[in-house]
Amino acid sequence: MNWNHPHILARRAQLASVMVGGLFVVLVGAFFRLQVVGADQYQIQSRNNSRRPVVLRAPRGIIVDRHGAVIATNVPSYTISLIAATRSAFEATLDSMLVYGTLDSLRREEVLGRYERSPDNSAVIMRDAPFAMVAALEERKSSFPGLIVQTEPKRHYPHRDIISHLLGYVGEVSEEELAASRFVRARLGGLVGRGGLEEQYDSRLRGFDGRRLVVVDALGRTIGDDGGERLEPEQGDTIRTALDLDLQQYVADVFPAGQRGAVMAMDPRNGDILAMYSSPSFDPNAFIGGIDRDLWEEWRTAEDTPLLNRAVQGIYPPASPWKLVLALLALEKRGLTLDTKMPVQCSGGYQYFTRYFRCWKSTGHGELTLLEAIQHSCDVYFYQLGLHLGLDVLFEGPAALGLTSRTGVDLPNEVVPTYPPGRSYFDDLYGPRGWTTAVTLNLAIGQGENAQTLINMMQFYAMLARNDGAAPVPRLVLDRGEPVLVPGLASPENILGLREALEMVVERGTALRSRLANLRIAGKTGTAQNSGGPNHGWFIGFGPVEDPQVVVGAIVEFGEHGSVVAPMVTRIIERHLLGPDAAADRPVRWILPSDSAPVPIEIEPRRRRTGQTR
Repeated sequence: MNWNHPHILARRAQLASVMVGGLFVVLVGAFFRLQVVGADQYQIQSRNNSRRPVVLRAPRGIIVDRHGAVIATNVPSYTISLIAATRSAFEATLDSMLVYGTLDSLRREEVLGRYERSPDNSAVIMRDAPFAMVAALEERKSSFPGLIVQTEPKRHYPHRDIISHLLGYVGEVSEEELAASRFVRARLGGLVGRGGLEEQYDSRLRGFDGRRLVVVDALGRTIGDDGGERLEPEQGDTIRTALDLDLQQYVADVFPAGQRGAVMAMDPRNGDILAMYSSPSFDPNAFIGGIDRDLWEEWRTAEDTPLLNRAVQGIYPPASPWKLVLALLALEKRGLTLDTKMPVQCSGGYQYFTRYFRCWKSTGHGELTLLEAIQHSCDVYFYQLGLHLGLDVLFEGPAALGLTSRTGVDLPNEVVPTYPPGRSYFDDLYGPRGWTTAVTLNLAIGQGENAQTLINMMQFYAMLARNDGAAPVPRLVLDRGEPVLVPGLASPENILGLREALEMVVERGTALRSRLANLRIAGKTGTAQNSGGPNHGWFIGFGPVEDPQVVVGAIVEFGEHGSVVAPMVTRIIERHLLGPDAAADRPVRWILPSDSAPVPIEIEPRRRRTGQTR
């Protein structure tokens, strides 16, 4: 074929003209679409490409005590953030900024991670930045493209360590927590509650963040504010608690310095927690802006576990305060009375087959009624009472009284008490023939496979302080609705009888040294055996006996025995009921074992296997 033939050349020229014309039409259409039809859309997109959102953090809600005194609030602080077009630009600016402040290598990696997860938003470099660093950066702002310095509300706890376990603290939310929807409405880089009321009521306290837009150039450098519409943040709810800050401070003041343990005060009429103190404690302000990693490691690994709330997370053998559980079961399940005596009188111990279980009083208590056995805390009486009730009642009764489950207090991470649910527990632990009914004697005096929290024991004693036999669910926040009451097992008649016995403990029994002339107080001492050192001391009491308005309980680790702890508890009750001047001239005196009642004697090891038939 001759491609140079005039007809072929003409056809080729015509085809080329059509193609050029078609291309021209397409280009004209595209330009028309861009310049006319899509002008508004692309103008918005262009404008958005030069703007970056900056989060305006919402102030967390205020937390106050029952009288309106502030226990958690916010104060102004400086937050430093950075915007950059690329990671390399971000990293270079970050490193040049750190000449004026400190950021360890791990924290630096966290900051870079924030940028990579959301490169179009500002990444927080440092919260609660020192003023000297802020001033230095602001003076050299032109040298740091993308720098944003703004004031943000910073959480502040004015009372520091006296209330830290109850409040908790705040920290930056993690990706794992966001993926698990643990914190509703939280954003990456935002602050959320950790522990205590801050975590329990985080969704109410956090509020709603706002937003403003800043203008950036093609290199990601901040030019200024957009000047357009700004979404203002909304502060979180104010939460009013049942706490009495004055009483909380008093509890912290009278708790023995350097000792471990916990104290709680609760209104038995409605479950209001008036005070909750755990020792040792920590300063929650140390977490603001990011806790120093050496300090965190020190607290996390410390032998005395300062981050542990011993009121709801510490579990201890309940010791003699548990004897009231048996006494109640005996009155309700077996028809015994406060005048009932046991077959064997106390001579300092009780022989059970080949084992000898001792009483804390080596010379013995003699023949006692149930009321007197409570008054003098006679172990021999309660050994026999436990055998009389039988293992099945000892398994079922505490469960019915709520002593094998959480109380339902509005705090996170409440621990479940340890208590055997039935015979299978011991079969699994020792083997079907590796244990005997001797375990009954240990359970009867609050030892053995029994570990309770202070708050569980407080709920039980709150039931004893009421006339209807119900147990109030402990609560910290007052706007949760009406108080919740759990029906109990006790009749009003038996409640009044046990209350009389508990009053005798203070008037003429093991807590005699804690007796007050101006108040009728009922309570029970306890000595919890501790294989790792000195025994722990318990005391739980309430008053006034004629109309109980407050229950106070304390566990002091290595406190030797309850008669050492009781004076502190009765003074706290006095302080709450009679005011700050009632005991101003009578400070709490910590009684040493040398001038107190005899130290209880340990019983035989509880895990001895006899091979006897159950």
